[in-house]
Amino acid sequence: MGNKVSIGLLGLGVVGSGVIKLIKNHQEELVHQLGCSIEVKGVLVRNVDKVRDVDLNQTFLTTDPADILQDPAIDVIIEVMGGIDEAYQYTLEAFRAKKHVVSANKDLIALHGTELEETARQHKCDFYYEASVAGGIPILRGITDGLASDRIQKVMGIVNGTTNYILTKMTNDGMTYEDALKEAQELGFAEADPTADVEGLDAARKMAILGRLAFSTDVALSEVEVNGIKDLELADLQYGEKFGYTMKLIGFAQCEDQQIEVSVQPTFLSNDHPLAGVKNEYNAVYVYGDAVGETMFYGPGAGSLPTATAIVSDLVTVIKNMRLGISGNASLEPRITTTLRNSEQRSGQYYLRIHVKDRIGAFSEISTLFNDLSISFKRILQTPMKQNGLAEIILITHQTSLATFENALNQLHELDVVKQIKSYYKVEGDAPDELAGTAKTLS
Repeated sequence: MGNKVSIGLLGLGVVGSGVIKLIKNHQEELVHQLGCSIEVKGVLVRNVDKVRDVDLNQTFLTTDPADILQDPAIDVIIEVMGGIDEAYQYTLEAFRAKKHVVSANKDLIALHGTELEETARQHKCDFYYEASVAGGIPILRGITDGLASDRIQKVMGIVNGTTNYILTKMTNDGMTYEDALKEAQELGFAEADPTADVEGLDAARKMAILGRLAFSTDVALSEVEVNGIKDLELADLQYGEKFGYTMKLIGFAQCEDQQIEVSVQPTFLSNDHPLAGVKNEYNAVYVYGDAVGETMFYGPGAGSLPTATAIVSDLVTVIKNMRLGISGNASLEPRITTTLRNSEQRSGQYYLRIHVKDRIGAFSEISTLFNDLSISFKRILQTPMKQNGLAEIILITHQTSLATFENALNQLHELDVVKQIKSYYKVEGDAPDELAGTAKTLS
């Protein structure tokens, strides 16, 4: 290896440019840590003539992937091109050429991570992807290294900055979903097509990766239950505030007795929950371990230099492994086989908002239905509406199984007194009574 390690980049967008800037600006620190320098030897791009905000010799640019993947002088590939199919093929080719790979591609890892790790092991290559989940937050390293001696029971996270920005604006400024999304797009926090973010797909990919590493088991993307925020109404956030809760899009993964649950859904968090105070475009991941208890990782979840920081940190680890002669031993095969928890095994508290006919005995019918199903109410708020002779009832239940709650929803649809089920969301944590505003607590 000598006194220099040569790397090749697949992609030179915002993140790729950040990687090159970081390597150049921090070269002295990197040499001190590694005992060798890092050289960018080649970069795969779609257009070599494009004007770029990065100081790089144009002769290093190429449109031919073979110039990077088959160059025997290149030791490590950094994949920041995005997409799935090409990135998948290039990553496999890199391993077969005995090159280590660092990736920031959550889509690739969520869909093909297990297979790619196995291929890396077969060819004694390293494969790291810290930047794929939470930008500059070292959550994967925290789980696999920092908490390696513990048994992780639960992972909850705000792992999408776009949706967190939108929800912060709706909660703090009273903006509608549409106005908050427009502002997020104007500021560059949301794409022109925000579908992957607002429908929870981006967060689902990240939770599949987190679940796999936290529980040492295979988690297929298809096993992640996903609900986004595009149907959220400002009224629900305002009612939640009365009860002492804050709405967040939460990625949730839990493993117990070799049964797992992985989901992404809008969730009301009690205001004293560690994740409730995470605002704007920031990300945070809350981890509960059997021994350590509660920990939380917080920071910027995206951006050129934060993401580049995670990539270069992985690169440093790869080079240290190369110098120690232990490459290819980082990734472990899944330790346990798990099954998905069914709705009977999943439990929680739930927020429910319904419109009912404003007549005597309406709530009594609803209360009887829930009582027959052994679902009790923690809080309830009933307000008359000014149109159509309707009243609005907002409930928060005590703990109940998901199956029982879904049964309640089905039976509510059959009640003549119920005009419409407006919304329902999971609730995490107990809001202090003094934060419940005008909401009434039932014993």
